[in-house]
Amino acid sequence: MRKYLDNLYLFAGFAACGFLIVIFMLMMIMSVGRSFGINVPDGDDFASWSMAAMSFLGLAHTFKRGEMIRVGLLLERLKGRSKHVVEVLSHAVGFSFISFFAFQAGRMSYDSWRFHDMSTGTISMPLWVPQLGFFVGLLILAIAFLDELVHVLRGNNPSYERPPPKTTEELLQRVAEGGGV
Repeated sequence: MRKYLDNLYLFAGFAACGFLIVIFMLMMIMSVGRSFGINVPDGDDFASWSMAAMSFLGLAHTFKRGEMIRVGLLLERLKGRSKHVVEVLSHAVGFSFISFFAFQAGRMSYDSWRFHDMSTGTISMPLWVPQLGFFVGLLILAIAFLDELVHVLRGNNPSYERPPPKTTEELLQRVAEGGGV
């Protein structure tokens, strides 16, 4: 199960990367294309839908790698049982909120499909298609929060929490890798 979940988060991260490349390509084609009279119909819409998909699909991968912005001021000061309790509570609250948002995003996508909502641009597209990136990204993030909650409930430190570096070289290596200290 662990390998499946890690692959799910990695896949979501690669999908986010794919949408970033789509955004880059669209913006380059639209920018350079102006000089040659090339127009991408609804290019701005496709870029914005790709931006939303990229943002939400990248959340779970970012969270599991410990790169998501967290408020650690309180957690850094706590030790032992009190830190564990606060970690469990924060993951439970996070899972609750993200699950609610994922449910609402799924409901919105379903309603768009059910009512045949279409985009209003030059290229008419069913709105549930770009909304899926939003929904799927939140769903995977909810799974990641639940995964982390179960991990912490078992008495473990959060998987993204790394022990402090032991040497200066280890600190420099972590910074060079772009990971958290």
